[in-house]
Amino acid sequence: MFEKTVSKETVYRGRIFEIDVHQVELADGRASVREVVVHGPAVAIVARRRDGRFLFIRQYRKSHDKICLEAVAGNCDPGEAALISAKRELREETGYEAQSIHSLGTILPSVGYCSETIEIFFAEVEDQPGDTDFDVDEHIETLVMSESEMDERICTGEVDDGKTLAAWMLYKLKGG
Repeated sequence: MFEKTVSKETVYRGRIFEIDVHQVELADGRASVREVVVHGPAVAIVARRRDGRFLFIRQYRKSHDKICLEAVAGNCDPGEAALISAKRELREETGYEAQSIHSLGTILPSVGYCSETIEIFFAEVEDQPGDTDFDVDEHIETLVMSESEMDERICTGEVDDGKTLAAWMLYKLKGG
């Protein structure tokens, strides 16, 4: 099943990803082409306040032209450990500081065409946020909701972001 890369060309370099076109040799000797979105590692955080309610964010996503309800998440800076990225993204996007935080696992969100990995974290935070520090092009709203409210929003289809669904599932299966 292994595929040997015969050649690779980067056809696009953007701010957060690039696109590589691989000429590959399949296990049976036939040739094929694979297009890969090369994306660095990222993190997503399920954060629970001391009062038992959870933090999520709402933001507009151009790729689907809609406002999405999501777990707190973001890209790791070059050379930055995922744990450091998770703490930074949580503070930047919500203003909350992690009192405790640990990994729930890593997902491959779009394995068919993208190299991105997302490490999922569970964090416990205080009940009151500090200041946020959004990127200049981010407009984020923090939502605080109970576990049952999140479950209901998933059941009604309001939550359809893959990393958020995976993060919530890992939280529910592995707990805090």
